[in-house]
Amino acid sequence: MDWWDILTRTLASEFSDIPDLEEAFRVAIRLSLATFLGGLLGYERESKGKAAGLRTHMLVCLGAALFALAPLQAGVEVNDLSRVIQGIVTGIGFLGAGTILKGETAQDVHGLTTAAGIWLTAAIGVTCGLGHEATAVFTTGMALIVLKVMPVLERHAARTHRLARGPDDDRGDDAA
Repeated sequence: MDWWDILTRTLASEFSDIPDLEEAFRVAIRLSLATFLGGLLGYERESKGKAAGLRTHMLVCLGAALFALAPLQAGVEVNDLSRVIQGIVTGIGFLGAGTILKGETAQDVHGLTTAAGIWLTAAIGVTCGLGHEATAVFTTGMALIVLKVMPVLERHAARTHRLARGPDDDRGDDAA
């Protein structure tokens, strides 16, 4: 046996986690969709000038999908994936916590929406990795609606609140 035979057998053995073309397409679709959906959410955050933008959301979504997909490929039962998902949620919690900054007052907190977006992006990635692509697409659409529509409603609510208090009202937000 020469070195070429050893090399080709070793390579074939090392890349045997995808046994056929159908499984290769399945893996490619799940990981590509996770990357794309994370990119949609990341683009929205990037366009608003947020620190966690396009690349961060794409990588979080892709990583979460891979963490869900790899155990399935290894033969882990779907019911046993709960521990993997718990680990992802915990890890993403730490990542999201790093985006939250508290200022001098209780009202001066920044990064909560970014942290929640990263958390949701990981959930979308897990959903893709588990093969629930339609649910992942629907959830991404809902998230984009929240990120686009809610700021308009928040501005309207703040304007209504200011008008109700009157221009000479110097009470703090806690006084009402």
